[in-house]
Amino acid sequence: MKQLIALGECMLELSQADSELWQLGVAGDTLNTAWYARRLLSQSQWRVAYGTRIGTDRFSQRIDDFIANADIETTWIQRDTKRTAGLYAINLDGGERSFSYWRSQSAARHFADDPVWLARALHASDLIYLSGITLAILTPQAQDNLLAALALARQSGQTIAFDPNIRASLWSSSTHMREVIMRAASVSHWVLPSFDDEQAVFGDSTLSACASRYLAAGAVDVVVKNAGLAMGIASSAGFTEFDCGQRLQPVDSTAAGDSFNAAYIAARLQGHSVLEAAQVGHALAARVIGAHGALVDLAH
Repeated sequence: MKQLIALGECMLELSQADSELWQLGVAGDTLNTAWYARRLLSQSQWRVAYGTRIGTDRFSQRIDDFIANADIETTWIQRDTKRTAGLYAINLDGGERSFSYWRSQSAARHFADDPVWLARALHASDLIYLSGITLAILTPQAQDNLLAALALARQSGQTIAFDPNIRASLWSSSTHMREVIMRAASVSHWVLPSFDDEQAVFGDSTLSACASRYLAAGAVDVVVKNAGLAMGIASSAGFTEFDCGQRLQPVDSTAAGDSFNAAYIAARLQGHSVLEAAQVGHALAARVIGAHGALVDLAH
């Protein structure tokens, strides 16, 4: 059986139940993708695992239990006796969310400190998924550890999928952010950027310019998401745009990109072309933004 592993930070989430009460959940960008991938990939052919570090406290155990109950393997979740889980609160304005974070003591910031653990985790996996947030939370040394391990994994034949998922506030400087993102793209097969983020940070004038930059770095296939507008799709076969049709008004935009990535990855792993996978990804993202919350029941 093959394994997909998603790497990153899973956090405790506070969302407002009403004007006075808040409810506690569990979420994270790469975990959202793992959650959807688990529901889209055959249970008999693919294991889906999550790689991170959490504490040993009760709230960290809540994260471990949530992941396990989602049928995502917890074998690669490290425990840290000195740190705990990060926390964030959601502020919702219409269909768009903003966030307040408390993550300085997050154990996940140290998940890539151990090169031996990294090598074992990646060697056990056929598909490795990470995001720019995965990299942004790490120290420079841990970033180097992870990028070196990914380079070896690519040389060994594993497939690497990367969403730059740019969150500038998490990085020490714009220069360092751009450097690390492009280093990650250089060791990745599939790169899944969002055009508005890329345009703001890299100055890309068109979808084609964004895709070309990542292809030049070493990516094999690039799909440039575009907030419901036409997407850019690039590979060795050339560049094309995929018309997504009428732009939808989101009920809740949370996990739009995360769910797209999961559907895209699952489709590619099942033998679909880049364009077909992008169409499948768009269809799932359209369902997800039509409901509240990051994780939407696909059975209904």
